[in-house]
Amino acid sequence: MRPIFAATALSLFAFTVSTAAARAQDAPAAGAPAPQLVVPIKTATGVDAGTASFRMSTRSGNLVVVLALKNLPPGDHAVHIHQNPVCEAPFTSAGGHFNPDAKQHGLKNPMGHHNGDLGDNVTIGADGTGTITYRVNYLTLAPGVPTSVLGTSIMIHEKADDMMTDPTGNAGARIACGVIPKPAM
Repeated sequence: MRPIFAATALSLFAFTVSTAAARAQDAPAAGAPAPQLVVPIKTATGVDAGTASFRMSTRSGNLVVVLALKNLPPGDHAVHIHQNPVCEAPFTSAGGHFNPDAKQHGLKNPMGHHNGDLGDNVTIGADGTGTITYRVNYLTLAPGVPTSVLGTSIMIHEKADDMMTDPTGNAGARIACGVIPKPAM
């Protein structure tokens, strides 16, 4: 009987170790950055305007959006998440601002703001480039959640957002857009 028990215990130990190793491969390593989604952004004429990177912060749980923009006119420009995952020039196909909570526009609006309102305007320098990082606690990358940005678009506008005027913050025309894809089925 002892040899059978020893073989069974050894088999159970081997199964436990191999199962734990398989689970460890699926989970991100401790301290490793969360996976990110990189979205190309194009102008209305199809010129490369940079990227928007999306990831969930493993520490705070916030959605982190990093824009690295180029080939855009100098000045301050509004950045919003729009409701449709379509970027056909002149970008009206992207619909209005992403607004599942049915609020008004602008982070300074006392009635609350659209979920697609990210905050600060991005400043584009004389060389046509600019970067900005947004950290928001009211959006997610989780599929199937009403506040998920998956299946929407990110839009750069010609003017700065005044952070209050409904429905667009007087941000002007849409000058660059990127599709944030839906999750693969």
